[in-house]
Amino acid sequence: MNRVRLATVWLDGCSGCHMSLLDMDERLLDLADRVELVYSPLVDHKEYPEDVDLVLVEGSVSSEEDLHKIRKIRRQSKILISLGDCAVTGNVPAMRNPFKTAEVLRRVYVENVSVESPTPNQVVPALLARVRPVHEVVPVDVFVPGCPPSADTIFWTLTELLEGRRPDLTGKTRFGA
Repeated sequence: MNRVRLATVWLDGCSGCHMSLLDMDERLLDLADRVELVYSPLVDHKEYPEDVDLVLVEGSVSSEEDLHKIRKIRRQSKILISLGDCAVTGNVPAMRNPFKTAEVLRRVYVENVSVESPTPNQVVPALLARVRPVHEVVPVDVFVPGCPPSADTIFWTLTELLEGRRPDLTGKTRFGA
């Protein structure tokens, strides 16, 4: 039996959605019979592969790196799932949107430090002027709100997709829960 090629991605967020994914506990074994995890921050794959069947995307698009990554992910994936409120709405990372990027960097790297050092410009990816939810950058096939969505909701969504059905999340989850 061919297993579905599954990827998970973490953009700008807290990793809570990945923690909920892990909270599926023994149900992960049920999924392991049906999917091949081909990319994830939970494993050591460095390059996003081609021909991914399902991808769970956690987090918002906040940097040039996120923007490049999500465009590549969309090109190389059949079904893209926005997982969690950050991916669906921008949520907490988008709280910086009322401020200019220079103001945010000054606050973080100048005003709130005890040791004087320059604002990084090499290791830290360049911030976008505005944090965006995933669907504002690339087409999204399934939206799974929640902060984070429960393990039950994630498992149900994946099971529906594996059965070839588009999940109707009405009543299954809500924003912030």
